[in-house]
Amino acid sequence: MNHFMEIAKLRAGRLLWSKLVKEFHPKDEKSMALRAHCQTSGYSLTEQDPFNNVARTCMEALAAVLGGTQSLHTNSLDEAIALPTDFSAKIARDTQLYLQEETSVAKAVDPWAGSYFVEYLTAQLVEKAWEHIQEIESYGGMAKAIEAGIPKMRIEEAAARKQARIDNGKDQVVGVNVFGVKEDQPQLDILRVDNSAVRESQIRRIEETKANRDEAAVQAALEGIYECARSGKGNLLAHAIQAARVRATLGEISTAMERQFGRFQANSHAISGVYAGEMGNTEDSFQRARELADLFARQEGRRPRIMVAKLGQDGHDRGAKIIATSFADLGFDVDIGPLFQTPAEAARQAAENDVHILGISSLAAGHKFLVPQTLEELAKLGREDILVVVGGVIPQQDYAFLLEQGVAGIFGPGTKIAEAAISILDQLMMP
Repeated sequence: MNHFMEIAKLRAGRLLWSKLVKEFHPKDEKSMALRAHCQTSGYSLTEQDPFNNVARTCMEALAAVLGGTQSLHTNSLDEAIALPTDFSAKIARDTQLYLQEETSVAKAVDPWAGSYFVEYLTAQLVEKAWEHIQEIESYGGMAKAIEAGIPKMRIEEAAARKQARIDNGKDQVVGVNVFGVKEDQPQLDILRVDNSAVRESQIRRIEETKANRDEAAVQAALEGIYECARSGKGNLLAHAIQAARVRATLGEISTAMERQFGRFQANSHAISGVYAGEMGNTEDSFQRARELADLFARQEGRRPRIMVAKLGQDGHDRGAKIIATSFADLGFDVDIGPLFQTPAEAARQAAENDVHILGISSLAAGHKFLVPQTLEELAKLGREDILVVVGGVIPQQDYAFLLEQGVAGIFGPGTKIAEAAISILDQLMMP
């Protein structure tokens, strides 16, 4: 939502791209022109007073256009609540049409060029981004830096710092920590997804595809992928495209490469000190949560232990990592599950690690399907004593269902993290 910073970010990106590509002496100068796709932020959208999200998306889209993006995706007003409906998606699409057709902002090339403020921001971003690029090079390139977890750590540090600034009121979000909504808001019509039906439909489509393809051609193509990966000769992407053309599935293509390369497993660690450092010692709920965690540790002989889980095909882990980092600073022992866990895997890890709380972070509308399954798996293991709490993009219309299933707490967008921790600790410490 930092309007001028976003404009400067794209301008800085173009400068850095041209600087890097020029070192390779491109035959076509067009190679030095950065082509960028931008998406407005889902993180900046709020559950509270959601129609304000239309204006937020418009401002972010305007920044992308003024910064010179070639391609743009605008988020829908209800994406802090549920998956977008056709109604909200049309508003998001039309926001681009208004900017393009009615405002003339897309007709000027680099319209903020020469602005002292925007030029200053651009220069600062170029300088600081170049430091990051040099740091990555010192690790031997981006692949090596990813293996060392450096980009991931930087992103998580920034996310935890941002959340702390919202929680302590330094960064103001209208309707969340400033100008709060006092009256009850009408509930939006939301998109409801039957996850069981979707899963069965996808399985049926895969089975139909496998039944009607040339299996010999598929196996030959998959073997070609493996041989290319093993020998290092040939173009791996070309082999993958050929396999797709004969109707090999994505899973089969990945497995063929996994035979040679293995499967990458990210190391998840909670970053300590960032959230607490930004919160300081002045925020009452933060101090109260810490005191309760210390009291629990004295009573139980160990710290409250929480496992943060991401289930199903939901690959968005920003919120989960913020919870892990901030709860660690509040005095919890924190375990982090890998992406794409099944309910059985999450339940087993929670039981094996003997956690007090299993926190499920959901952003892809799978909560009504995956959370009850997780509760069932915990019951099979005889661990109904583990409190299950859920956070993320969950419509209030679904709260009653989840509570009836046995969920101990639901924390939607805009929840102050310390207040969520207090609520959980109060339940843990109930006689």
